[in-house]
Amino acid sequence: MIVVKNAVKSFMGVKVLDNVSLKINYGDKIALMGPNGAGKTTLVRSILGFYHLDSGDIEVNGFNPNKHRTKVLENISFIPQTPPPIKLNIEELLEYVSKSSKVSPQTIEEEARKMDLNIKKNLKKPFFKLSGGMKQKLLIAIAIAKNSNILIFDEPTANLDPKAREKFYNLLKELDKKTSAIYITHRIEEIEGLVNRKIYMDLGKIVEDEKIVNQDVK
Repeated sequence: MIVVKNAVKSFMGVKVLDNVSLKINYGDKIALMGPNGAGKTTLVRSILGFYHLDSGDIEVNGFNPNKHRTKVLENISFIPQTPPPIKLNIEELLEYVSKSSKVSPQTIEEEARKMDLNIKKNLKKPFFKLSGGMKQKLLIAIAIAKNSNILIFDEPTANLDPKAREKFYNLLKELDKKTSAIYITHRIEEIEGLVNRKIYMDLGKIVEDEKIVNQDVK
């Protein structure tokens, strides 16, 4: 599903990805870990086509993320750690997502309700004026409603209270077994029951890639 071969990326002369090779298969649920500056976010942004590699190659479902970015993003849902400053109101945002990703607003509303977010009460409110927790819940609802075969979460629970985190993890347990997921996280204990693989990065390299025996994740 995702194949990274000898990926190298530098910023200001510093290698952020140092000859990284990685294969992610259908159904892999991965905890991507490591200290700040390890290269985790750069790797993910390269997979999404936000960055061009200095050398090496990435394929997502057989497509290059830079040359075929639209095709790649059709099957990926990405939830950033910091919600973007979207100026659309909720109703406009749902309409945009519906047209661009062929997801009905009703499906998004249903996923949002599972996290106790009532979208209908906030339809005219601009996205950027929502609380941090409400933004995160809405982005999660959109990502799951899109039914992508690859989900990428960058510290997705950073703005969620404990109750919302529990509901979020319950949603993830309902994902299709074939769905691949990457969780960039500093809290492995929170997602241990959701992952079957742990990848640890440091100084731009993958220093550990370990399978986890988990009865809930096949």
